[in-house]
Parts: sequence; C-alpha cells; structure tokens
Amino acid sequence: MGGDGGTEEELTAQETALYDRQIRVWGVDAQKRLSKAHVLVCGVNGVSSRAEACCESLKDFNPMVRVAVAIGDPSLIDEGFVDRFDIIVVSCASLKTKLFLNDNCRKRSKHIAFYSVECKDSCGEIFVDLQNHSYLQKKPGGEPEQQELTYASLQEAISVPWKNLPKKTTKLYYAMRVLESYELSEGRNPGETGLSDLPAVLAWRKDMCDRMSLSESQIPTALLERLLAAGKKEHPPVCAILGGILGQEVIKSISCKGDPIKNFFYYDAADGKGIMEDIPPTPVEHFA
Repeated sequence: MGGDGGTEEELTAQETALYDRQIRVWGVDAQKRLSKAHVLVCGVNGVSSRAEACCESLKDFNPMVRVAVAIGDPSLIDEGFVDRFDIIVVSCASLKTKLFLNDNCRKRSKHIAFYSVECKDSCGEIFVDLQNHSYLQKKPGGEPEQQELTYASLQEAISVPWKNLPKKTTKLYYAMRVLESYELSEGRNPGETGLSDLPAVLAWRKDMCDRMSLSESQIPTALLERLLAAGKKEHPPVCAILGGILGQEVIKSISCKGDPIKNFFYYDAADGKGIMEDIPPTPVEHFA
C-alpha cells in the first residue's frame, strides 16, 4: 500500500487550511516534505490496517492523499518499484524478505528510509534504518540544533555478537532473533511456528547461546512460549501502540524534526514498558 500527497513546491490554500494545526506544530517546510512523500507499506496487518478493506476509508480521511493497493510478493519487488518511494515499511515478512528490502533501500541513489515492525500477541518490535539522517533537535530555551545520525542496516545490527551487547539488552531482542533464525532455517513465514515446536526452538536457543557466549537465562523459556503460543495472533492494544509509535517515527523521518528511534524499539504488555536499543555494527579491524 502506498500513498503520496501533492507535488507542488508550495502548499495550496486548501492544503494550508487543512494542515493548519500540523503547520503550527512542525512548520511549513516540514509539511511540504510530508505532502510530497511516497510511502510503501508491505504486509498490511493489524499494526498497519487491512489493505483492501481500509483503502477507501483511508481515502475518506484525507481526499488530498492518494492511496493505492497492490497485491504481490514483497520479496519480488524490483529496483524500479523501490525507487518510487521515500519510506518503506514492512511487516509480517520473513527475515529473508526484510533483509532483501533493506538492502535494496541502501543500494538506491536516493535516500530511502526502512522500517520493519512485528507484533506477536502482547509483544512487539520496530526496527529503523535511516542510513545517514540529519534532523533538528529542540533545545530547552535555545535554538534548534542540527544533529547527525548514522544507522546500521538490519543485517549489520543482527550480526553483532551477543557477547558485545550491553548486559541490560532486553530479553525480547534475543528471543526475536532466536525465532526468526529458527524460522529462516525451517523455511517458514512469521507465525507458522507454534508451541509444538518448543523443544526444537529451545535446542536452537542453546546452540545460538553457546556460539554467542550468552547465558540461556537471557532468553527465558516462558518468553519463548508466549511468542510461540501467539502464532499469527495480534493483540489489538499492542498493535495500536506500535502503530502510533511507527507513525510518529515516519513523520520524524520525513519532516527531519525530533529525535528518531535508533535503531530497535520493543514493547511488552506484560510490564507495559517500551524500550529502545541502539545496536551499532561491530567495527571492522584493519591490519597493516
């Protein structure tokens, strides 16, 4: 599902009237960027709405925004199609598909931001790759300051050895890596692994922890059971929370205003906490 707004350099009188409150919040220049942005949402689900059922309703919300639905396999998207967008959001996709789309975003000559989002019943994960991102950060009582951030790709982020991560890294990060790695090895799509696979998943956890020099206690069996029991189920309140945060992050990326997530966000309804994890790539050592 993609959407875009006007293509004029200046906002029309109709746009200025419609977006009056938004302009007051983030300014005319940011609203111009938002009006011209093209966003692709792959794998529409509870977090990002059901595509065909919601397309007409989304149009009714704002007639000046074009919304279209395309049916197809995200893993078969070609480079020409990717070039049409400024933002790509992917959900309900295999790790292989996420890596494929993220890699394609980074290969393009234009800057394309990449987001992946997953909701597994009461737990959720958002990954963000804005490549090299410049934005304005507000300072209390002072003028906004220009900030620069460099992001890791999804492949770089998940390839960091676990022994190099901070001890306080959320257990949900590790659990999600175990599940996606197991699903990849079995050729399964997200949600196709269930409680009957728990013994195999626990064996996979042990193997990964042994290789990564991490205690298995960092990936509790009870947490894996919850994720496996979820299957393809999504918890509506968690979808709403993740969807709201994702929407805010996309606006930050386009408007270049506000501190963006770098580079993972986790939410667990069990404790009601949202956690950001910044996992940079491991530096490559060079020898003379």
